[in-house]
Amino acid sequence: MATREIVLDTETTGLSPLEGDRLVELGCVELINHVPTGEHFHVYCNPQRDMPEGAFRVHGLSAEFLSDKPLFGDIAQGFLEFIGDATLIIHNAPFDMGFLNAELERVTRPPLGNKVIDTVMLARKVHPGARVNLDALCKHYGIDNSRRTLHGALLDSEILAEVYLELIGGRQVALALGRQQMEEEAANRAEKRPVRQRPGPLPARVDDETLSAHKAFVETLSDEPIWDRYLGKS
Repeated sequence: MATREIVLDTETTGLSPLEGDRLVELGCVELINHVPTGEHFHVYCNPQRDMPEGAFRVHGLSAEFLSDKPLFGDIAQGFLEFIGDATLIIHNAPFDMGFLNAELERVTRPPLGNKVIDTVMLARKVHPGARVNLDALCKHYGIDNSRRTLHGALLDSEILAEVYLELIGGRQVALALGRQQMEEEAANRAEKRPVRQRPGPLPARVDDETLSAHKAFVETLSDEPIWDRYLGKS
């Protein structure tokens, strides 16, 4: 059975939803068997408040830019439908989950119940004592993050998907799982394909006259044709 995961990232107006900070961008990338499918979910949200200078320097999203974007309540259903019951892959998961659940609470929806894998914790297990921010991990694994001049939820999700793949064992894991998936799909197609039976045997294409002519021709070639040895006649 295929494993579905969603790599997720957010951008916000600050560090704490308890202090009035709001979510302003949400990006999700779908993985099937740890391989990106190309399916994604990406929205900007109007936070209905100002944008602190410190947050603007991180992601470059101004209050003016966000003023005509939908409210979180307008996109909540689409987001929930996209993630479904998939495992969420998040870098520093408590931060993003805190904001997502705070936004869901504002629109009277229950908190997320999905399984969550925090890639910060995963990276600390794989690389104890090393820096585990996204830029450091990209440098360690040789992942190009040159487009990351500012933080962006969708771009960071795409980069994190590559980092996550390396953290769980590298590209060979994805190749093996991809090959297994193709084999399973081929087997499923073979099982579903109907086997057609002939209504009757094919008619003989050689009549008695042709067989007699061929036998007469063979007798002119040799007294002991070599194929007789295979037929047990010599």
